[in-house]
Amino acid sequence: MSLRYLTAKLAQQIDEELMNAAGAFSIDQLMELAGLACAQTLATVYSRRRNQGGDGLVAARHLATIWMPKSQSPPKRLKTQCDNMHIQTIAPSSDVQPLRDALARSDVILDAIFGFSFQPPVRAPFDAALPLISQSGLPIVSVDIPSGWDVEKGNAVGVGLNPDGFKGRHFLGGRFVPKAMEEKFQLNLPAYPGFDQIVELPSAESSQKL
Repeated sequence: MSLRYLTAKLAQQIDEELMNAAGAFSIDQLMELAGLACAQTLATVYSRRRNQGGDGLVAARHLATIWMPKSQSPPKRLKTQCDNMHIQTIAPSSDVQPLRDALARSDVILDAIFGFSFQPPVRAPFDAALPLISQSGLPIVSVDIPSGWDVEKGNAVGVGLNPDGFKGRHFLGGRFVPKAMEEKFQLNLPAYPGFDQIVELPSAESSQKL
C-alpha cells in the first residue's frame, strides 16, 4: 500500500487536528518532535553537521547556526532555548553579508524558512536570502517542502530552493501521529524502525513525489 501525498489544505487540516482536543499536542510539542526528526535526518545523511534554521530552531539546538529573519511566539521560546545553548543566531538585516559568511562556514543547510502554506511573492529579506542559499553550492535539506515552492504546483514561479532530497532521497518524520488520525486520513504510514524518529522512503515512493 503506497503512502498518501497531501494537498496543502489537507496538511493544514491534519496540523489543526493534531493541536485540538483529539490530538492534544501543543504547538511547542509538535515543533520539538518535528525538529528532532529533522536533526536525526541530517545526522543520518551528513557526517559533518552544521545548519541554518519552530522545526528549524529545534534542529539547530541539536546541531548549530541559525539565520532567523523574524521572531514569533511560540518559536520565541525555542529561540531562547537556543540562546541558552550559546548557538549563534544571525539577526534580521538588510545586509546579507553575515548570512553569506555563515554559509561559507557551513556544510549543509536545513531549509525551514517556508512551509506548505507558502504563497508567493517572496518578500524581503527572503528575496535576497534564497538566491544566496542557492548559489552557495551547499547541500540543502528542506522541511515539509522546499522554500519558495507551492506544495501542489512545485517551483512554479522559479524562485524556490532545490534541495538534495529532490535528487532521490526523502525522509518521513511523524512517529507521533496517532493511529486514529492515520486511519481517518488514510495516511498509510510506514513502520518506524527501532526508536528512530524518521524513516527513509523507498526510491519508488520518492520518484512519485517529484
